[in-house]
Amino acid sequence: MTDKIIVLTTCSSEEEAGRLARLLVEERLAACVQILAPMRSVYRWRGALEESEERLLVIKSRRGLFGTLSRRLRAAHSYEVPEILAVPVIDGSEDYLLWMDSELRPGEPLQDAPAV
Repeated sequence: MTDKIIVLTTCSSEEEAGRLARLLVEERLAACVQILAPMRSVYRWRGALEESEERLLVIKSRRGLFGTLSRRLRAAHSYEVPEILAVPVIDGSEDYLLWMDSELRPGEPLQDAPAV
């Protein structure tokens, strides 16, 4: 298993998606952020069934950066309770994983990382 993770979050607009993506890449908390086309989300919020259009962000990062990335994302996000889920990267192309390392800030202690 690698120390790389994919972090998923959603947001309400293309503008917010772009702002969050640029912020995370500029601060070297993400090597890359992909913004997926509009999608519909159906969920329960405060007892009511909701349906909304959202953008999904697929964030490429490292486990040791998750705590900082999560706090930064939460502070910059418009949602009261943003989705912030980390998924482990089991394996990947050696060249791509090395590229990710070159684009991310130096590692932080793993106690800051989720148990994924």
